[in-house]
Amino acid sequence: MRIPAEIESDLPFLTALRRDLHAHPELGFEEERTSAIVAKLLEEAGISVHRGLGGTGVVGTLQIGNGTRRIGLRADMDALAMPETAERPYKSTVTGKMHACGHDGHTTMLIGAARHLAATRGFSGTVHFIFQPAEEGRGGAKRMVEDGLFELFPCDAVYGLHNMPGLAVDEMAVVSGPQLASSDSWRLTLRGTGTHGAKPHLGRDPITAAGTFLSSLQTIVGRIVDPLQPAVVSACSVQAGDPKALNVIPDIVEIGGTARAYSPEVRDQLEAEIGRLAQGTALMFGIVAEYAFERRIPPVVNDADATARALGAAVDVFDAKVVTHFPPSTAGDDFAFFGQKAPGCYVWLGNGPAVDGALHHNTAYDFNDGAIGPGVAFWTRLVERELASEG
Repeated sequence: MRIPAEIESDLPFLTALRRDLHAHPELGFEEERTSAIVAKLLEEAGISVHRGLGGTGVVGTLQIGNGTRRIGLRADMDALAMPETAERPYKSTVTGKMHACGHDGHTTMLIGAARHLAATRGFSGTVHFIFQPAEEGRGGAKRMVEDGLFELFPCDAVYGLHNMPGLAVDEMAVVSGPQLASSDSWRLTLRGTGTHGAKPHLGRDPITAAGTFLSSLQTIVGRIVDPLQPAVVSACSVQAGDPKALNVIPDIVEIGGTARAYSPEVRDQLEAEIGRLAQGTALMFGIVAEYAFERRIPPVVNDADATARALGAAVDVFDAKVVTHFPPSTAGDDFAFFGQKAPGCYVWLGNGPAVDGALHHNTAYDFNDGAIGPGVAFWTRLVERELASEG
């Protein structure tokens, strides 16, 4: 693995920065402290800073030489609403909030790359350092796009990076095609007629209907969707009745869940088939179904040309430790909205072993500081290759 000496010398500062961000987590659209730190460090490096896109978003722009190509590098900044259980010196100081997905590390690595590129100036063109708020389901990327991100900061290509427990810190996965699934939500209300639990024949029971619906839900993936097309449908919430009134059949049952797919066709199919099953179940039980499907995040699909460019940079840094066959994830990332505006590539950086089984969104998870140097080196090399100086 090749990490420039200048980056190595900055690692103590970057490690301290990462741990400070970890100790002070902020949820989506609340990243006031984090964005202020990001803006200050970019400005101190001589980088032009724009604040306020997506509320708390920050974009730093570094233009060197007369190159005309423009690229965007994205890091997410937000934490999650969950407690941190592991004891460490830099444990979250905010009750009920923690960096359980490594966005503290992502922010730190992009700051490190910006500092290094501003100092070495070894490229010709324009790089936009995009620090995005609210990746964790609150719609930060979409907000930045709606606020004019790509009109203000046009990009010929845009790149994202996420840590991956299970890959070694000297490994990176760079793969063309689907990387993350669409992430959509669905809600169903079954409206029946409540009655005494001892006299079910006098009402219309939505709980029994809900049971039939739930037991049939997986037939969509198992018997409707092409078995060669990945898809997930999960019911994640069921609300019905009152545990203090166990002799009352309620009027309504509310069910909610998620649907995931990699292709627009399967995404459409999931929306239609969940609704069809809901309406059919309601008809069978003589009740009413109210169904809504919310399209939240499209799938992340890596552009072939952008992936080839990222692969070249990864090989320069990681040598033979670059993985080109890596399974896509059924998780989602709103980097997808950036990829709809410019050819995009989303890569996976090793985070080392999942210590004590702590994967993403686990209360004991921690970003591996050993990945900071490799991540900074990759971002730096990608810019130097993409915006190569002519001489």
